[in-house]
Amino acid sequence: MSREPLVHVVREAAGQAEGALILLHGRGADEHDLTSVLDTLDPERRLVGLTPGAPLPGPGGAGGRWWYMVPRVGYPDTRTFHATYAQLTSFLDAWLAERAIPWQRALIGGFSMGCVMSYATGLGPGRPSPAGILAISGFIPAVEGWQAELARRAALPVFVAHGSRDPVISVDFARDARRRLEAADLAVEYHEHEGEHHLDPRTLPLMTEWVGARRASFTA
Repeated sequence: MSREPLVHVVREAAGQAEGALILLHGRGADEHDLTSVLDTLDPERRLVGLTPGAPLPGPGGAGGRWWYMVPRVGYPDTRTFHATYAQLTSFLDAWLAERAIPWQRALIGGFSMGCVMSYATGLGPGRPSPAGILAISGFIPAVEGWQAELARRAALPVFVAHGSRDPVISVDFARDARRRLEAADLAVEYHEHEGEHHLDPRTLPLMTEWVGARRASFTA
């Protein structure tokens, strides 16, 4: 897999950026999929927004991009996961450094596969801790050679949203993530809605409030 910078879209802040908001799309989408959500979550444009595109083409000519291959839900393919993880973390570290924004002022989140990669980036062993993780309809990955490093993440804010009738990624994954994160003393805000595998519009105002509170903490 190429280690070239990922294709991406940047939404500039209205003035001097107070931090960054990074959103990772789901399976079969691309870097444009969540650009409108940046304005929803950060309507005053106090943060610079970034939406990278996954590096893998969909298997069998399927449209959109994938972050990794899927032998079984919850258990990413080892080879493609690790290749993408290395490429994504390298790209994000370099992009934030170029912007002079430390990870302590960067929020990362995503939907479905993008949620998985957000967990991986924010909780990965030896990784810098972000300001918070938005985990929408995904799971903490179980993959050989990668282990969530929770002991160093006490008090890290995590917003979890998942549909109770999700037929793609069972809500049991979100409930398990909540249990594990809370057991490690992370600051979990958990919202389970009655929908399926989608970004629930009723949850968006809660996410916007959460992002605003995280941003305010940057300058507190």
